[in-house]
Amino acid sequence: MAYYYELWRGMMLSADPAVADAVAWWQEFYVKFYMAFIEADRWKQYLDGIGTTLTATALALVLGVVLGILVALVRTAHDQQRADRRRNPVLGLFDGVCKVYVTVIRGTPMMVQLLIWSSVVFVSSRNFTQIGILGLGINSGAYVAEIIRGGLMAVDGGQMEAGRSLGLNYFDTMRFIVIPQAIKAILPALGNEFIILLKDTSLITVIGGKELLHAAQGIMGRTYEAMFPLIGIACMYLVLVMIFTWLLGKLERRLRQSDRR
Repeated sequence: MAYYYELWRGMMLSADPAVADAVAWWQEFYVKFYMAFIEADRWKQYLDGIGTTLTATALALVLGVVLGILVALVRTAHDQQRADRRRNPVLGLFDGVCKVYVTVIRGTPMMVQLLIWSSVVFVSSRNFTQIGILGLGINSGAYVAEIIRGGLMAVDGGQMEAGRSLGLNYFDTMRFIVIPQAIKAILPALGNEFIILLKDTSLITVIGGKELLHAAQGIMGRTYEAMFPLIGIACMYLVLVMIFTWLLGKLERRLRQSDRR
């Protein structure tokens, strides 16, 4: 069989130079593809990278949402207090701290923040992936805080008054009345933040973290070929983003259907 294949290949190459160029191009394409994804089970490295990327995204998102909710509640409570012409020095102090946090995080590049976390704050640590998750979560928290605060402030002020008139305290009113209404308004923005966070996990590689881009760089160093590993992980990120976008769209449609009912 191999003899007849080589005989056919020789005839095709000698018949037409254009065919010879096409065959040579496909051979080079296959060899580079094989080296990037199949040889030495390198596809497993990409799967490990995807797993680390998804884990880092989930953990950073949880941290960001927790920080965002706390900061948003403090700032919203302070704004509502000022609207009622009341002052609480302790709440004012916490609001000042939250303002500084949001301003600094949103005003500096994420890569610089990750380098500060890894090279200044945790200079003796070698858990670069965990440091990256911490940095991503703290960065995301500032943006989530503004998203949630905007959603809370968009809810009609009469909702808070209605809850307080029913005997609910401030936190119960926020928990049972205001926040459920705000979630529907902020869900698209939170979905976008999640997608941005998923893509920003690639920055962990800068400080030595091991995720999808790190796997591609390792393969590039062994094959001396950059095109297939980089295009391959770009396609993987694209597929992940499309999947999560579809899921978020389904969730939004379900919430809209519940509103109609």
